[in-house]
Amino acid sequence: MPGGGSGKPCGTLGNTGFDRNGRGYPRSVTTTSQEELFRFLEDRFACAQACTECARACATRASLVDPDGAENQELVRRKGIMCAEVCDATCRVLSEQNQVDEETIRVQVEWCRQVCLESAQVFDAHPGAERTAEACRACARACTDFLTTLN
Repeated sequence: MPGGGSGKPCGTLGNTGFDRNGRGYPRSVTTTSQEELFRFLEDRFACAQACTECARACATRASLVDPDGAENQELVRRKGIMCAEVCDATCRVLSEQNQVDEETIRVQVEWCRQVCLESAQVFDAHPGAERTAEACRACARACTDFLTTLN
């Protein structure tokens, strides 16, 4: 019902911030807050997209490593699997509309950022894994950017 279900006609909305005809934005919504909302959504999407790309790159890298290989290859494989799983979980959390609170999102995204940075360091030391390392760094940057939009 117009007027937030109060039973009042639109012309008598009281102190909601809408004009007398029920049009406009509530007073609490400013252009700046709308810009912040758009940035939040764009950064959230960019982070989820970077997580997906990183997860794919890390899973591919992990599958290319011989499971019975040298110890450093096993580290690359384990980091690839872990990073892919964390990025996938983060993407799922970011895709859930209003089902998780901001603190849960913040913790998940920060965890993802840390794992991506650690994984990038491991991949940097492994010949042929440069593109995967860059995907990890890009994901960490997207996570950092998104974290700045949270309160």
